[in-house]
Amino acid sequence: MDFKGKKVLITGGSRRGGAAIAMRFAREGASVLIHAFTHTDEAQTLLAALPGKDHKMLCADFSRADAAEKLFAGAGKIDVLVNNASFFRLYPQNTEEENQLFCQINYETPKKLMELFVRQEIPSGCVVNILDAAIWSNRHDAYTKSRRDLGDLTLDFALRYAAHNLRFNAVAPGPMLPPVELPDSKMEKVLQSVPLRRPAEIADYADAVFFLAQCESVTGAILPVDGGQHLVKF
Repeated sequence: MDFKGKKVLITGGSRRGGAAIAMRFAREGASVLIHAFTHTDEAQTLLAALPGKDHKMLCADFSRADAAEKLFAGAGKIDVLVNNASFFRLYPQNTEEENQLFCQINYETPKKLMELFVRQEIPSGCVVNILDAAIWSNRHDAYTKSRRDLGDLTLDFALRYAAHNLRFNAVAPGPMLPPVELPDSKMEKVLQSVPLRRPAEIADYADAVFFLAQCESVTGAILPVDGGQHLVKF
């Protein structure tokens, strides 16, 4: 896929991995739509730094059931959707309210965005969902479940809509950046479960997303970018 003149919507695209993805697509000539909610200042700063033109910020609260419709209303027809926004807690409380947020933000809203994407009736297009290497772990918490469910949905949509020339893939990153709650962390403990013994490079993560969007022969793939973490029990 040639991205010149294409529109790419990146949810949670204002900072960290989302910002790297936005920059990667902008450098290839795409018009980037950055979704943000609480980090609108960072989104505006990123917009000013992106090469190219016709980039835009869109705001929506993914904890609300109407977030996907609001986002698509502002975006118009798009060629690529990157479901990058997520809700994560380093120290989860396991409350009903918190578990509902995991489900709504990490699964229900991305699912609705995927449904709206296929209704556009475009000749071709691609969705890349961002998961987590935890989908291959022994964990059974609400966060991990929301990621596994989105992974399963990715495969379901890939098969269901292949005849429409719509592709659905996912990237499952491992340790890459310290949690926002621990900005100075070296992640020594978690990196013990990574065979390469180092964090994933943020540029590699963005390249993986770009590859899945660009390669028109790939659908139904979940690509780990985790230094081999998915190969071991953790």
